[in-house]
Amino acid sequence: MPARPAASRRTVLRGAALTPVAGLGLTACGRTEEGPARPTGPVELGPENEVAEEGAKLYRDHNVVVSRSADGTLRAYDSVCTHAGCPINKLEGTKLICPCHGSEFDATTGKVLREPAVAPLKALTVEVRNGTMVAEPQA
Repeated sequence: MPARPAASRRTVLRGAALTPVAGLGLTACGRTEEGPARPTGPVELGPENEVAEEGAKLYRDHNVVVSRSADGTLRAYDSVCTHAGCPINKLEGTKLICPCHGSEFDATTGKVLREPAVAPLKALTVEVRNGTMVAEPQA
């Protein structure tokens, strides 16, 4: 009986990609079918002093990043990547880095620094109420 040819790497990878993973409910980039939670109303983030002047802080639980300019102005952005909807989980200084495809964003402006994302992050309103930062979608 002749030997059976070995499967190519492409054949193995194609088969793995087409095999459903039961019970996980995942789609591309490790997201759930519902997508990551985004602020739909006011979200309390933390004390105002958590964000340093000319710095930024990522609030992973709320998918929000807040930055503070040299004059003390606070800015907030939805930290869900505009490329494939992955929650951004890494902040280096004021640069956000998406774990899915490497898109990078400026946490002080929301602008794209590195593709594949091309759209900026969605701006949120942020204000301080009784010493606590509160972010919410813009009207």
